[in-house]
Amino acid sequence: MFLELSGLKKSFSGHEVIHDVSLSVQRGEIVCLLGASGCGKTTTLRLVGGFLVPDAGSVTLDGTDVTRMPPEVRPTSTVFQSYALFPHLTVAGNVAYGLRQAGVGRAEAEERARQMLDAVGLEDQADAGVADISGGQRQRVALARSLVLGPKVLLLDEPFSNLDANLRLRMRREVRDIQRRFGVTMLFVTHDREEAMAFGDRIAVMHEGRLVQVGTPREVYRHPADLYCARFLGHVNELDLPGGHALFRAEDVVVGREGGLAATVEESVFLGGTCELRLLVDAPGSPEILARVPGDQQYARGARVPLDIARTFQIKGKESTND
Repeated sequence: MFLELSGLKKSFSGHEVIHDVSLSVQRGEIVCLLGASGCGKTTTLRLVGGFLVPDAGSVTLDGTDVTRMPPEVRPTSTVFQSYALFPHLTVAGNVAYGLRQAGVGRAEAEERARQMLDAVGLEDQADAGVADISGGQRQRVALARSLVLGPKVLLLDEPFSNLDANLRLRMRREVRDIQRRFGVTMLFVTHDREEAMAFGDRIAVMHEGRLVQVGTPREVYRHPADLYCARFLGHVNELDLPGGHALFRAEDVVVGREGGLAATVEESVFLGGTCELRLLVDAPGSPEILARVPGDQQYARGARVPLDIARTFQIKGKESTND
């Protein structure tokens, strides 16, 4: 395996924050470390980058044990959440900085920096100051500065979190395109489940310092390892049906189709392409369920509707009516 994390452990002030984390990453793959704040995902990234040394376990990259190799000589590069650009340098100067620190001559460093800026679509901003460019452009400068070093693994610590929603979507696509062009292996930290599903080849879900599930976006969403994974990846409805205890997603509720269930619309929220409905099922003690239907499918509060459950899933012994 190209990148191998084996039994990583890390404690701060006697409190273990990383518990026996093991993960394998293939060459050219994007793996997203996904979890809530404090779950250990950024600490894991810092262990891979050499900014922290594990108390136990190892990090192997392309057959070499790099566990105690300092970050400045480790064949990784990091795009930080804040981008960490130098305000006194031009865009090209920021991209060339790491090359100059590595001993590359000024002329070669400047040429390679400009070539990389061309690759990320910023060739016309090479001489601009970083204060004079947009947030999305700064993100690309930070990416170019890391890629120009030719890292074996690129580490990204929530790089889109400072961008507005529309720009985040665009930058996801652009960075994915750049990754395909260069074929670089990426380890990407995020707390945003949609970002992880859109960006990652695989998702590694973390909770309280542990890896609880690793799989493709479809696998972790449709076949979660436990209830935490299921809920973190999206809303989970639970309902006792004649065939057993059912767990299902909001989009699996088919409203308006006879399926043996009836409900009252408690709330309808229009979200453009979709509409979210809070439904109270006609059954003693039944909880509210959330349904996600097409946006043109409108229901008034208090409306009576038939419904069916198109698909359910199982979690560790909880029975499901179908899969």
